Amino acid sequence: MKKDIKIPQVVDVFMAIVYEYNEAFKCYDWNAYLINQQENDLEMVLIVSKGYSDEKSTAVMRRKLEHLPAKSFAKIEMIQEDVLALNNEFNVTFFSNNKLYDKTYLFKQHTISEKTIKLIPFLDKNGIVLT
Repeated sequence: MKKDIKIPQVVDVFMAIVYEYNEAFKCYDWNAYLINQQENDLEMVLIVSKGYSDEKSTAVMRRKLEHLPAKSFAKIEMIQEDVLALNNEFNVTFFSNNKLYDKTYLFKQHTISEKTIKLIPFLDKNGIVLT
């Protein structure tokens, strides 16, 4: 029965949009990171991302990480400047301690900019973090 299904709450797993210098192209880029602050590893991580507004939408992007160790992070994708004007949604699903977790992180349109970034201590980079 539906009432018997317990969906565990995601804690200590964050999405961040980071503004960082790209050495290869000698410019600044926006990159999405998944941060695991848990004491446990994350297994079979699936990330589905998309950008959208009332008038526009991007293609749906899918990423898979076999393993994300405890107290670590992974760069997921680069985000083009044009997409920052849209809502950017990341649906993250993973296993931890043999339980399935799922959470949607939404960066609302026009909230990602150089004016809104702050230092993210765990990454030691400037960006925006959603908990």
